[in-house]
Amino acid sequence: MLLRWRRTNSSSQIEEGIMRRRTLIAGLAVGTAAALAVAPPLAPQAQAAKDSVVIAWQVDPQTWDPNKRTVPVRQSLYKMVYDQLLTQAPDIKLEASLATKWSQSADGKTVTLDIRDNAYWHDGTKVTSADVKYTFLERGKAGHKIDLVRIWRNVADIETPTPTRAVIKLSKPMATAIPWLAFLANFVVPKHHVEKVGADGFADKPMGSGPYKVVDYQRNSRIVLEAFDKYWGPKPKIRKVTILIMKDPSARVAAVQSGRVDFAPDVPIREVGRLDKMAALSGRIFPISRVILLQIRSDKAFADKNVRLAAHHAINKKAISQALYAGKAVPLSIVAPPGTPGYVEDFEFPYDPAKSKALLAKSGFSTDKPLKIGMASFNGNFPGDYDIARAIVSMWKKVGIEANLQVIEYSKYFELNRGNKLPEATLYSWDNAVGDPEMFTGYLMHPKLPFSAWKDMDVGGRVMKLFGVVDYDKRIQGYKDVAVYASKQGAVMPLLQSVITWVHKSDLQVVQYNNGWALPQTWSWK
Repeated sequence: MLLRWRRTNSSSQIEEGIMRRRTLIAGLAVGTAAALAVAPPLAPQAQAAKDSVVIAWQVDPQTWDPNKRTVPVRQSLYKMVYDQLLTQAPDIKLEASLATKWSQSADGKTVTLDIRDNAYWHDGTKVTSADVKYTFLERGKAGHKIDLVRIWRNVADIETPTPTRAVIKLSKPMATAIPWLAFLANFVVPKHHVEKVGADGFADKPMGSGPYKVVDYQRNSRIVLEAFDKYWGPKPKIRKVTILIMKDPSARVAAVQSGRVDFAPDVPIREVGRLDKMAALSGRIFPISRVILLQIRSDKAFADKNVRLAAHHAINKKAISQALYAGKAVPLSIVAPPGTPGYVEDFEFPYDPAKSKALLAKSGFSTDKPLKIGMASFNGNFPGDYDIARAIVSMWKKVGIEANLQVIEYSKYFELNRGNKLPEATLYSWDNAVGDPEMFTGYLMHPKLPFSAWKDMDVGGRVMKLFGVVDYDKRIQGYKDVAVYASKQGAVMPLLQSVITWVHKSDLQVVQYNNGWALPQTWSWK
């Protein structure tokens, strides 16, 4: 089918901040109901075809080059069209994909992959080891500006002795090489196609080996996918997928309530409960492998350990979860959620405002003489972010910490961190679809990486040593130990395991992935 492209522009009482949130939500609920009452009703929706689905998605992909950026919210879109060497089961365990077998040498410097011989690009060309070499090595050498180059910067060579075998040679041990093959941006791309259309052209002319091919794309408006008949894996029961880009949560709510769409993600928590009561709809709220935390500087006011620990003890995580996430967001004491390898079940950092006041008093602060700090938060980067920040500001004020809260854009975070200009605390959310602790504590506490605000080498040095540990059991235990140590030192303040929300038609069978993926190739109608 001709591919068509058109661009369009398209604690005695709940903390004060949380109460404001409830008032706001109530107002929004009334406003939304009123809007629905006065707006012209949408045309009645026909029963969805049993082989098609309409999805309201919260972002446009912006680029169809899946190696370009490590953006978690785009991952599901890319997995509809492209394949990775490895994939994940709903419980996020690794599974075969383009690679049928994989192994890593004891020294961590060689990864051997057997590539399936029945995978095809959407133009019918066979997928081979040459595509693997091109993706993970040659694109970087050609100067393509893609995040994948940074991830695999230590690749010295990739040998391709046969079309179905690729051997990755690393200049340094990479303990997480195997998990990375199923992680962000690690999609295999077609060498012949990218070389033909160029890196910039590829961003607008996608060709994958995944279950669907793109047949229509209107930027910031809609995407139409059709099943690829030569796909190597299970043939999707959903043959056509129409994705409507709806960045406004209220628009997604209205669309799924009216029946215009069959599935909507990132629906406000209270709307999920309301919509779930409707016979034709099902609402889900479930935790995923994403953490919400406070990134902490190791200097300024937080150079004082008493102050850091006081700030952490003052946060009632359970109250925040109950008020903002219907109690579904699990309180965390380390930067690793339950069900992942680095989680420590028997460690808890308690909510204790009395201890918080005592620690502040040791450093000369009180409610009459408060400690003044800066705090940054996003507003709309993930559900409830700014409301969490306001609740924490209120909780801190009750023990003697006065935080000046400022809103920053997600992109601004990295600029401020690089320039050493972040305030003492920054509310942050971190996705880790594969769940490996290196991508949690390792990346967030490594003083040389752009994701870490903590630059002290006491904790940082312990983390850096673990990057050279290849033995799996030793590495996992090492990360458990350093995660607990970091919390005890106040070097990081883990808050909650994040949740995701879905609303969909009740007769649509949707597979739930613990990393938050929404993959229509695994869905079916009852």
